[in-house]
Amino acid sequence: MCRTGDEHDAAASEDRASDDSAVFSALLEDSAEDLYENAPCGYLSTLLDGKIAKINTTLLNWLGHERDDLVGRRRFSDLLTVGGRLYHETHFAPLLRMRGEISGIALELKAADGSRLPVLVTSTVKTDGDGRPLLIRTTVFDARDRRAYEEELLRARKESERERERLRQLATALQRTLLPPALANVPGLDVAAHYHIASVDEVGGDFYDLFPLADGTWGMFLGDVCGKGVDAAAVTSLARYTLRAAAVYDPDPAAVLGNLNTVLNHEYNGIDPRFCTVVFGLLTPDGDHGGFRITLAGGGHPAALLLRADGTAAYVPTPGGQLIGAFPDAHISTTTLRLDPGDTLILYTDGLTEAHTAIAGDRYGDEALLDFGRALAPTTAQRGITAIRDLLDTLGAGVDDDAAVLAVGVPRPDREEHQ
Repeated sequence: MCRTGDEHDAAASEDRASDDSAVFSALLEDSAEDLYENAPCGYLSTLLDGKIAKINTTLLNWLGHERDDLVGRRRFSDLLTVGGRLYHETHFAPLLRMRGEISGIALELKAADGSRLPVLVTSTVKTDGDGRPLLIRTTVFDARDRRAYEEELLRARKESERERERLRQLATALQRTLLPPALANVPGLDVAAHYHIASVDEVGGDFYDLFPLADGTWGMFLGDVCGKGVDAAAVTSLARYTLRAAAVYDPDPAAVLGNLNTVLNHEYNGIDPRFCTVVFGLLTPDGDHGGFRITLAGGGHPAALLLRADGTAAYVPTPGGQLIGAFPDAHISTTTLRLDPGDTLILYTDGLTEAHTAIAGDRYGDEALLDFGRALAPTTAQRGITAIRDLLDTLGAGVDDDAAVLAVGVPRPDREEHQ
């Protein structure tokens, strides 16, 4: 016989009603005692001295014990490992007596077969109407899954720390390859440099060098590539070696930076443009006066700081200098200065002047550095670098970008008397 749609709906309703009735019947038969014995967690009650008075089937099954082996014969502390027993006697039990309850304590129970069961324990003291303690009720939660998770988390954390240390070592090694192992020894010139690393986890883009050229001249440069990491390191390496090669071909500072601009603009003119700021100097000894003539060209770089022998200090601007690599034809201008005995010229990257100070929101800034130079002058290259290194250390975490500093100075004939 075929049923109509209404008959099908009525039959389905009768089936659901029958299922609901079965569920309600099962709930009524689920006695409080059965709920206690087969709860998803362990229960036990102990006397005030810790002797077990009652324990549910769940906990017995976890531990592999018979009820008669424990009830009235053993104490709760007997179920603990040696370390857990010490903690129970020195911390758990005293806190429970003082507070009347204690929850979420991680312990290990010792099963009948000698295995260990990590658990979380919560205990409360039951009192009579007058507040006198009668017994202790304890709930035990199986923490094996949690322990496995914690162990996996710890393993992952250790692995992450090892990987971070490995990357840190690689970054440090890569950073070393981007800086000269030692500065050239220039007759008649004191030279010193310092590289302040803001983060050991990333490779910075600051670079510098000092190297000999033909006819007794010397080239020096200091620059800062935009960005950090491996990509910035690649640009840094390209810039450093391009500057040295270009200076050998044509040591004119404007021509050197023009060559670097062409290389960077052609290499990185797509969707990922790369550029840098650079100052390049050509040093020519002046034998008649015992000093050096320096021609500087700047490509968007902070002005060099000149500390004179008479105690004055001033910036040496290179006007019109544009970012190197940002435009096909960067406008680059030069300026020339004399470095006489007792004078020191300091090149630096903006990690120094853009460092945060103790005043919220404030940067160290150009004016502060100029005041610093005025207080420092006259000085030598090494003393100037030492003073700036101490300054960077004083600024501490405020230096959030790498800072490179290169100083060249002409020593006084009477330098020993002034040291």
